[in-house]
Amino acid sequence: MVTVVTDSCASVPEPLVQELGIEVVHYHVHTVQGTYRDGLDMPADEFYTWVKTAPEWPTTANPSAGEYLEVYRRAAERSDGIVVISITGTGSGGYQSAMLAKRLLAQEMPDLPIEVVDTQQVAMAHGWSVIQAARAALQGLSLPDVAELARKVAAEAFVGFTNDTLEYLQRGGRISKVTGMVGSVLSIKPIIGMRGGMPSPLSVARTRAGAYRRIVSLALNHIAEGSTIRAALMHVAAREEVEKFRPLLEQSYSVVEWVVAQLSPALGVHSGPGTVGIGIIPDRAP
Repeated sequence: MVTVVTDSCASVPEPLVQELGIEVVHYHVHTVQGTYRDGLDMPADEFYTWVKTAPEWPTTANPSAGEYLEVYRRAAERSDGIVVISITGTGSGGYQSAMLAKRLLAQEMPDLPIEVVDTQQVAMAHGWSVIQAARAALQGLSLPDVAELARKVAAEAFVGFTNDTLEYLQRGGRISKVTGMVGSVLSIKPIIGMRGGMPSPLSVARTRAGAYRRIVSLALNHIAEGSTIRAALMHVAAREEVEKFRPLLEQSYSVVEWVVAQLSPALGVHSGPGTVGIGIIPDRAP
């Protein structure tokens, strides 16, 4: 059977990770209190409560090739092939670590097939690729078919986020200081999505409600109205707020599966507490 490996930035909820047998390589979050393994050493809720008053803003780092290799070895104990599904290789070094670990594994286990997929996505646009590929693996699909499905799901996915402030994106280097200052003065709500494998501003709105409507409007340009979809409601310490997307999506799509996912701290430090968004894919059976 094929085993799916991914990184913690996919933000796949832990019950699904366990149910689908997904192996996870953890990013690192560097804080004044020390370094945490993303999703392991501090519960996300606790981390996001703490980070609001942190004396210095955390930084993040991708896993090493050695950490990927360790997970590959574990997956190999129960697999006849491995598909690794990575956060965008354009915006993070995790993909390069995964590729180096693949070459190292080939020296140890030359007969074990392994394929690394660069989703060019983040959050649950990446996560849906992982979930659907893992479901396909459990159904017995071949390694090439599982990898191809992962690529297709990632290519068709839409992701969009917003927050009340540009401060966190500026701190994390995702936007310029000038853009951040202009955004603060104008009190705009930035709408962030993916372009060319990098988080990028897609639009702005004056209010949160307007930002939510705008995100769904952008989604409709990517996945046609009336389509049957799978939808993830994504948030950073904003569980109740993100529910406001649910009726907006139900007005435009037929939703066959809902997932509520809190972004992993390795992502959340770049978007900040209060972030909400959606990650959706067309419904296609594995």
